Amino acid sequence: LQFLCKEYRDGNPRVRGLVTDTRIHLVPSLNPDGYELAREAGSELGNWALGHWTEEGYDLFENFPDLASALWAAEERKLVPHKFPNHHIPIPEHYLAEDATVRRSGAGWWGGDGGWWWLTALDPPLQVAVETRAIMAWMDKNPFVLGANLQGGEKLVSYPFDTARPRSETPVAAPRSPDDYEEEQPELQETPDHAIFRWLAISYASAHLTMTETFRGGCHTQDMTDAMGIVQGAKWHPRAGSMNDFSYLHTNCLELSIYLGCDKFPHESELQQEWENNKESLLTFMEQVHRGIKGVVTDQQGEPIANATIIVGGINHNVKTASGGDYWRILNPGEYRVSARAEGYNPSVKTCSVFYDIGATQCNFVLARSNWKRIREILAMNGNRPIRRVVPGRPMTPRERLRLRLRL
Repeated sequence: LQFLCKEYRDGNPRVRGLVTDTRIHLVPSLNPDGYELAREAGSELGNWALGHWTEEGYDLFENFPDLASALWAAEERKLVPHKFPNHHIPIPEHYLAEDATVRRSGAGWWGGDGGWWWLTALDPPLQVAVETRAIMAWMDKNPFVLGANLQGGEKLVSYPFDTARPRSETPVAAPRSPDDYEEEQPELQETPDHAIFRWLAISYASAHLTMTETFRGGCHTQDMTDAMGIVQGAKWHPRAGSMNDFSYLHTNCLELSIYLGCDKFPHESELQQEWENNKESLLTFMEQVHRGIKGVVTDQQGEPIANATIIVGGINHNVKTASGGDYWRILNPGEYRVSARAEGYNPSVKTCSVFYDIGATQCNFVLARSNWKRIREILAMNGNRPIRRVVPGRPMTPRERLRLRLRL
């Protein structure tokens, strides 16, 4: 933050362009209680676990609704997308209750039972943390496009899905021991935006001074990134209910986890070098928000249409317009068939091109009102039965007269 303010005042054109054209939101700490514990211990006495959990004992990064498992269960039942959405999946009502709990277990998975949720986990339930509720409300309030949570203790970029998809397609399986799951290799499920997530992750890792120098191995174990400094979360550290998966499936935002360095709590004398290692990466990553397409969806009178759906051909994950009818969709370079749809309007389709240079392509849509809403109202009045087509000059048959009397 100090760097952005200083460089902006000093007239740095790159920073000025970034600050002027981007709404930047910064959260100093999602877990201030844990940070205070780690700060008091200091870098010499601290360890990886210290400060990881909140004062109440919650791991915030695994405290979000597990929407990925719900989506996969719906896919197995052939409910997507006509009965279950592939984007903006709603938060389960029971999760929003004041006494809501969330359950996690390495020996069980969440799934769908035709209603909302079932589980085979045996661990005791955990309360939904107040910090989790706050960050979810913040996500719903702001139309975020790109996000990153900064962590330490490792040096890589992790992208969704963080949840490993269970191999069994049986809705309810017999209880299994944790040892069985340790031996089983989880199935990696790529997001529909897998190529885009990899682009975003590489944009950070490649600009970092040491992140791709993996010839010495990882910080604590072998290198899991194939010498690239990036890894899918489920391959490296599979876990359900992560903030990255929730952000992707509930909002428009593409969120990644960035692990800044091997030392989780570097000494004060090392901070300057850590800043130099990550400075260019942070700027480059933030600039990626301006890659892809953007625009406004309006009606024929120029009024914005909120909650319109933007569909990109070939990518089975949609985004929605904000309250002002505006939208942003991060995409890799290429040519895309894009459509805009909204309730009560005819869809509009156009071809939008994305180039390698930073700068989103403008793709606006003007939607014309449709008559389908009125047609559905008339059908409902008729009991959703077919309406007889009246041919002028042709008399009604006795059978048609009888049907008319019965309806009346």
